[in-house]
Amino acid sequence: MVKPIPCIYRYVFLIAVSSLFLLVNITAAEDNTPSTRPNILLIVADDLGWSDLGSFGGEISTPNLDELALSGMRLTNFYVAPTCSPTRSMLLSGTDNHLAGLGNMEEELGPNQINKKGYEGYLNNDVVTFATLLQDAGYHTMMTGKWHLGASLEKGPESRGFDDAFVIANGISNHFKQERIVGFETNTITKAPYREHGRSIDLNEPFYSSELYTDKLISYIKSHQETSHGSEPFFAYAAYSAPHWPLQAPDNFIDKYQDTYNVGYAEIRRIRLNRINELGLLKNITELSKSDLWPAWDQLDSHSQEKEAKRMQVYAGMVEALDHYIGRLIKYLKDAGIFDNTVIVFLSDNGAEGNDPRVILENETWIPTNFNNSINNMGRANSHISYGPRWAEVSSTPYKDFKGFPTEGGLLSPAFISYKGFQGQMINDSFASVMDIAPTLLEIANTRHPGNYYKGRAIHPIKGKSMLDMLTGESNAIHAKDYVMGWELFNRKAIRSGSWKITWIEAPHGNNRWALYDLSTDPLEQNDLADKNTSKLNEMIALWKIYIKENNVIIDEDLNLGYSGSNSHFSY
Repeated sequence: MVKPIPCIYRYVFLIAVSSLFLLVNITAAEDNTPSTRPNILLIVADDLGWSDLGSFGGEISTPNLDELALSGMRLTNFYVAPTCSPTRSMLLSGTDNHLAGLGNMEEELGPNQINKKGYEGYLNNDVVTFATLLQDAGYHTMMTGKWHLGASLEKGPESRGFDDAFVIANGISNHFKQERIVGFETNTITKAPYREHGRSIDLNEPFYSSELYTDKLISYIKSHQETSHGSEPFFAYAAYSAPHWPLQAPDNFIDKYQDTYNVGYAEIRRIRLNRINELGLLKNITELSKSDLWPAWDQLDSHSQEKEAKRMQVYAGMVEALDHYIGRLIKYLKDAGIFDNTVIVFLSDNGAEGNDPRVILENETWIPTNFNNSINNMGRANSHISYGPRWAEVSSTPYKDFKGFPTEGGLLSPAFISYKGFQGQMINDSFASVMDIAPTLLEIANTRHPGNYYKGRAIHPIKGKSMLDMLTGESNAIHAKDYVMGWELFNRKAIRSGSWKITWIEAPHGNNRWALYDLSTDPLEQNDLADKNTSKLNEMIALWKIYIKENNVIIDEDLNLGYSGSNSHFSY
């Protein structure tokens, strides 16, 4: 739903923003006036579920993000990819991940995908990042945190439009130490590759990732402000690695949730659903998605319940810690007098993480060999835990499934945009996607994407659409009602057009065939209409065939799903 704004307010508002965001048909910076253009802060959380924030129904304390979300526009129908690097490729390029180089995760490429166009495993040169275009347009660009779009310097942020970059190039590390989170050999913990401004660095330990990335970004913004005196706008990308496993947080954050989760999965989901409805986020959803793939709370023995409750306790502490350090960043912007002239965009890179990390490389033996995962030690630097499918379902409340799946729980992200010059205190449920961010930020910056060519090389044009008209109140939606978007990852497939959606998911998660859902009446994807409405099913399959052709989708028919193909969480 979109809550209307008074006509007089809208009239005055549109006059104000029209003078601020006058568009010109240029891609370079020579006609721009940097002092009138806002700064941009893009915040991306890693594996945060749709309902984890308080402003999206969660019981976790997230006051800083909630203040931003409640004062801005919450996007309750915002779609990303099922996992991290495909989403990040779409975010920076504005086009489909199968074109941008992340048709599959680098770590999961099938035999028939290796060395194929669009499956390079890194952000390829067939796209230009919006960071590059902002840089061209006179913005000072900076990022800290997770890149995961190509580990080498030639494929890193330093080569894709960022003036300042402090990153862990390959993904994430232990949140307290400079250690990789996967095992290549059972008895060896390897060093995580951090670098700054293109140079490999060693970090002082212990640190905490959310604090480290925040403080480094503040130092970049501060240095920029002191150098430019505010005459040059900045784009800052805060790419946090929380709350991705291993779930770790300072003790004081974990301790706040002592006994909170002893009531179990179903009760916390019920509490969240009630809060979601109180906030008016969704339209009269009174039920929850159901799954019988994993044990219910009352099927666990008391020791298993204690372990499970502690896992979620650590996760909650990790999310609150993330909010705390983002609050430090926002406070700096306010104290520096630049908050009011900064557009803030927030999203998660995929749904909540319910998969078992022990299936990766040597993790099945590496984790128990090198870490102490006793209940009392969970969440500390020498522990290595995840929280499993049932708590991921809680984070995805009320939706079905989680990260890795093209169901709503894997694709919907908590997202909001906050800025003094936009509509505030709004809930918008029109369809939007991560591909819409790039054109939105380019239009805000008074520049645009060059189309099919950039500096003499052919590139893919943007598939997303700017949200600026919706943010300023000139329209209620971004896309037409029959807009089509598709997804494919790990051989799982989906296409959506309007309220209709089809998914193909392997057993036991699915039925090894296309399922058809009408999201207008069944947003939880519980009632498969494939056998009852074959004409609509065939219409959607035809759209799927168009999608895979336009985006060069290559299906790995071996169904060797690896990381997201199994889940043995409850066996340890």
